[in-house]
Amino acid sequence: MVDSLANTEINSQRIAAVESCFGASGQPLALPGRVLLGEGVLTKECRKKAKPRIFFLFNDILVYGSVVLPKRKYRSQHVIPLEEVTLEPLPETPRAKNRWMIKTARKSFVVSAASATERQEWISHIEECVRRQLRATGRPPSTEHAAPWIPDKATDICMRCTQTRFSALTRRHHCRKCGFVVCAECSRERFLLPRLSPKPLRVCSLCYRELAACKRREEEEEEPGVGSPGQPSYLSGAGAGASSGDEEDSDEDKEGSGDGDWPSRVEFYASGVSWSAFHS
Repeated sequence: MVDSLANTEINSQRIAAVESCFGASGQPLALPGRVLLGEGVLTKECRKKAKPRIFFLFNDILVYGSVVLPKRKYRSQHVIPLEEVTLEPLPETPRAKNRWMIKTARKSFVVSAASATERQEWISHIEECVRRQLRATGRPPSTEHAAPWIPDKATDICMRCTQTRFSALTRRHHCRKCGFVVCAECSRERFLLPRLSPKPLRVCSLCYRELAACKRREEEEEEPGVGSPGQPSYLSGAGAGASSGDEEDSDEDKEGSGDGDWPSRVEFYASGVSWSAFHS
């Protein structure tokens, strides 16, 4: 499929159409040898609720964004290199079907398709592209993945202290290490997670203790007896920057803040509507 589409006019037109839909807010996608293999709408489980997202599978990257006008305007473009991707099929439940997890070092999240057939098509195509990309780059499969954020609605109480009950005045926070929903008191600490951000991020009390202990052991092994009495480098900015990481609490909500733009006349996943297309 990749070889037959590479350097063809129809492939160039398809990529140009995607670039046009994202407009100036998206990054250029056309590269020599890059092929657009498939596209479609999947449901992405975000922090507050599941939302429709447009996905584009290229031979080397996976791109997704929010839908403003179907096939005309998209925004909040995200580009994921396929060599960083690992997929994890998720079990079926009466209320959650056709799901799988897309895992990377920087972000992991759950998506679902309209049918089991569509789910299998997406998984098989992505996995084949990942295998080809790993062979081409000579990289081993990724083994470190960010924890997916547990949706807000999954719990009404803090998942660490199990005492604080969330309300309109007591907001939920997410630990950037384990993805748990926690209260402010149980997530007062910040820790530098270089794979996720250059700034210290919010972590829960348990993850903080584990991360700090691991970092101390590493530093003692590398430079025994060397250290400053000041604040450890992995906590740099955590005291003064109590808000470090806080502005990212609502990433998923910002990304989907315009979901009201999804046309009400379009029934999401309506029967008879093909939401995915894999090119050949």
